[in-house]
Amino acid sequence: MTAGTPKITNQSTQVAFRIIESMAASSEPHRVTELSQSLGLPKARVFRYLRTLMSMGYVQQDAETERYRLTLKLFHLGQAIADGTKLLTEARPVMLRLRDQTSHTVTLSQIETEGMRVLDIVRYESPVEIITRPGTLLDFHCSAQGKVALAFGPDELWQTVRQRRLKSWTSQTSIDPDRLAREIEQVRQRGWATAPEEVLPGVNALSAPVYGMNAGLEATITIAGPIQAIPPQPAPRQIDAVRTAARTLSLNLGCMEYPH
Repeated sequence: MTAGTPKITNQSTQVAFRIIESMAASSEPHRVTELSQSLGLPKARVFRYLRTLMSMGYVQQDAETERYRLTLKLFHLGQAIADGTKLLTEARPVMLRLRDQTSHTVTLSQIETEGMRVLDIVRYESPVEIITRPGTLLDFHCSAQGKVALAFGPDELWQTVRQRRLKSWTSQTSIDPDRLAREIEQVRQRGWATAPEEVLPGVNALSAPVYGMNAGLEATITIAGPIQAIPPQPAPRQIDAVRTAARTLSLNLGCMEYPH
């Protein structure tokens, strides 16, 4: 094995996962040309990776349209990981109770370097569909989950926010770091966060922190729904329900004393 092999292998792995992530971002089948353009890679290279992923059972091709789509093999792998994860195992019954109590969709998210990753979701059937799916990465600056992370997570998260150009998803999204800092201070004082119409028009979310055994921020638990049902200043019963769920899950994870 030469000294350059690990680097080549790593690059190949990165390209394969970039293709998978690009395909997962849309439920529609993909053409090689579309993937090539979105990823900035040569068509021939994308085609080779797709054929490899097909041989492994992760991708299938429609014989008539020649478009490619992901198979359920990735879902089954993710489910296997989820089944063995204490956080998700403990969170699911708490999320179900919170959904039934509030009549809103409930999500569980964790911190990653670039934002908040949605780990699990319990949907509530309503006329306004919350399109967030497990695996979605939410920005720190404009999601209720991200604001909770900035308030109660590692200090270095602020470096991520301040060093990048913040995206304005809607007319309500604030991209002013100073204004965001003032809002995060309020979140820190009250123990919960909202993001009214900051990611999706007409949708708000209410989120609270979940702590682990070492009293560090482990996750966030969140309800989401129409702005008419979860106003910018949520009802006390909504706040109490989300905070109680966060506290319960924290205690189940071994947090000896919920900080809020």
